[in-house]
Amino acid sequence: MSSQENSVDENLPSGHDATHGEVERAGDPFADPGLPAHKPRIQDIDERAAKRSERTVAGLFLLSMVATVAFIASFVAFPVDKSAFIFPFGHVSILHFSLGVTLGVALFAIGAGAVHWARTLMSDVEVADDRHPIEAPPEVKAKVLQDFAAGAAESGFGRRKLIRNTMFGALALVPLSGVVLLRDLGPLPEKKLRSTLWARGKQLINMNTMEPLRPEDVVTGSLTFAMPEGLDQHSEEFQKEIAKAALMIVRIQPDEIKDKQELDWSHQGIVAFSKICTHVGCPISLYEQQTHHVLCPCHQSTFDLSDGARVIFGPAGHALPQLRIGVNAEGNLEALGDFAEPVGPAFWERG
Repeated sequence: MSSQENSVDENLPSGHDATHGEVERAGDPFADPGLPAHKPRIQDIDERAAKRSERTVAGLFLLSMVATVAFIASFVAFPVDKSAFIFPFGHVSILHFSLGVTLGVALFAIGAGAVHWARTLMSDVEVADDRHPIEAPPEVKAKVLQDFAAGAAESGFGRRKLIRNTMFGALALVPLSGVVLLRDLGPLPEKKLRSTLWARGKQLINMNTMEPLRPEDVVTGSLTFAMPEGLDQHSEEFQKEIAKAALMIVRIQPDEIKDKQELDWSHQGIVAFSKICTHVGCPISLYEQQTHHVLCPCHQSTFDLSDGARVIFGPAGHALPQLRIGVNAEGNLEALGDFAEPVGPAFWERG
């Protein structure tokens, strides 16, 4: 046998025969070839290098804290509609750009600090452990607890207070970004969803002609949409208020109206109901003359306008609110009050 064949690999731990290992792996491909000798890092043998790594990790955590504070400051300081040219992104919202950059830096710095801490200061000794049964025996449980305690000690978590305190600070501040974002949901609606612009004496304005509606304008079998007088279609208020005040008008023969209140609140068979579906608030626009049914195109909720606009099909939770109407001295249709209950989805039924 040649001297080359008898040689032992100098890179393997003492007593590990390379030739024997190759023969063992050839017979059993899953045999453990053994772990190479552990090579210490510079931080393991030089405390000054360990201190530098500690300061680096702490600096990253501090950077995360500063970025979180900058995120909150940007949210308060920059208006939504202000933009600027930022190379290479072109014209972008200053608010959106600053929020993205600061939150990204805050999260990246925490992750980078944790990775650098693990790679340079926590123990990196390779340990091989055999598989054990799923139900661990008491001695294995004791070993796990011992290993955990040893890992906690080796991480320096208790000894390196600078890292620990700055990490806690960064983790405590980052969630504030999500709390501040809740401000974008806007103020609470309070009682704004419970009433509309309709009130006694408000004339019904035809949304096609923008003229006051008269009883003779409403033909039997037709569907007409109306809004309160005094509402400018080109104003910002229009978009907010029409979502609650939109009205649909139909004329039904009085003897075909089944609900007594509906008949009392109508004028010569002309009934007025909210156009807003009580499921998720879609606008209703489909009317079947023969059955007096209206259909929501979003989820097919169907309402019977001859029977108090009750739900006869679909996911809607309750009937469409009716508006009580009459005729003023000029012969125009007018409201005799607001809707009896809030329009749209049934949030108010939950108290």
